[in-house]
Amino acid sequence: MGAAHSQAWRTAGRFFDLPWEPDMAVLCGRDAGRARAAAARLGWREAETDWKALLRRDDVALVDVCTPGDTHAEIAVAALDAGKHVLCEKPLANSVEEARVMVAAAERARARGVHAMVGFNYRRVPAVALARRLVEQGRIGEVRHVRGAYLQDWIVDPEFPLVWRLQEERAGSGALGDIGAHVVDLAQFVTGQALTGVSALTETFVRERPLPADAHGLAASGGTGRGPVTVDDAALFVGRLAGGGLASFEATRFATGRKNALRLEVNGSLGSLAFDFEAMNELEFYDGTEDAVTAGFRRILVTEADHPYAGAWWPPGHGLGYEHTFVHEVADLVRDLAAGTGPSPSFADGLQVQLVLDAVARSAAGGSNWEEIGS
Repeated sequence: MGAAHSQAWRTAGRFFDLPWEPDMAVLCGRDAGRARAAAARLGWREAETDWKALLRRDDVALVDVCTPGDTHAEIAVAALDAGKHVLCEKPLANSVEEARVMVAAAERARARGVHAMVGFNYRRVPAVALARRLVEQGRIGEVRHVRGAYLQDWIVDPEFPLVWRLQEERAGSGALGDIGAHVVDLAQFVTGQALTGVSALTETFVRERPLPADAHGLAASGGTGRGPVTVDDAALFVGRLAGGGLASFEATRFATGRKNALRLEVNGSLGSLAFDFEAMNELEFYDGTEDAVTAGFRRILVTEADHPYAGAWWPPGHGLGYEHTFVHEVADLVRDLAAGTGPSPSFADGLQVQLVLDAVARSAAGGSNWEEIGS
C-alpha cells in the first residue's frame, strides 16, 4: 500500500488538473534504514521512524495511513486532533468501537475544516463509477439482486507463513475484513443502498502456519516454528438491502486459480450490470427494455473520454490498471480538500462497512442467525 499510495501522490497532479500540488514531505516506517531507502525509491523527501513526530511538523498537512489495522485508530485520531487531514486505508478499523472513535474524531476535525477519507480504491475504477452512474440514472430500474464476490488464492499453500494478515490482533479479521470489506462497499456504492441485515458462515481451512522470518509478520518467507491462524480464511453471507433487494457475498483467499476476482452483478427491474476486476476496463450491461429478439449483455469498454476518470489518461481502447484507482482516489481527495468539501467515502461510510463486517462475524459465530445491522 505504501508503494501504491506513493505512486498516486507522485502521479495525480501530472494527469489531473488539481487546485493543489501534492508535496511528498516525509515517509514514516519502523526501521530507519529501510524507511530512508523506501523514501528515496518512492519519491519522498525525508524519512522518519516516529509517526508522532509527523504531527508536529508544519510541512505535513495530511497523513496517509497505510499501516495494519491495529494502528489505524491511534494514528488517525491523533492526526485529526493535531489538525492534519487523513487518508486511511480500509477497513477503517479492527472493531466497531474503534471505528466509532475515529468517526467522532473526524466530526470534531470537520468543524475546524479538517477532513478524513477511507481508502476504498475500487470505487475509482472507471467501470465501477460508470455502473453507479447507470444505476443513478435508472437504467436498470429497481434493484432486485446483488451478487458480490472477492476471490483470491494467495494463501492456498498451507506452508505459506503466518503473516500479519492472518493474525486477529493485527488484522481484526481475515478474508472478511481484508477483501470482504471491498465487496460490501462496492455493492453499497453502486446500488446507493446500505445492507440492513445478514446471515453468515465463515471458515478457517488452515489453522496453523509457519512463523514468518520477520518479527512484524510482514515477510513472505518462513522462519522457524509454527503458530495458530486466528482469522477466517473465507466468509459467505446473504443480506438484504435497504430498498428490499436481496444480496449474496463471498470473500475467500482459497479460490485456487483466482488472483484478484472482485466481482459484482446487479439485477434490476429494467436491466443488469456485471463487473469483474480481472477484466477491469470492461462493464457488462443488459438493457431489458430492448427488443427481446436482439437484446443481450453488451460489453462496454470503459476507456472513452466521457467515461469516469478515463479522459485524463490514454486514447480510447488503451486500458488502465490497479495503480490508477489510487491516482483517482488522490485526485478526488485533493479537489475536495481544496474546495473545503468532505471527501467520500467518509469515516462514517467506513463505519457502516465495519457494522456489516461485525454483523457477519456475529452471525457466523452464532450459527448463521440473522443479524440486523445498526447505525
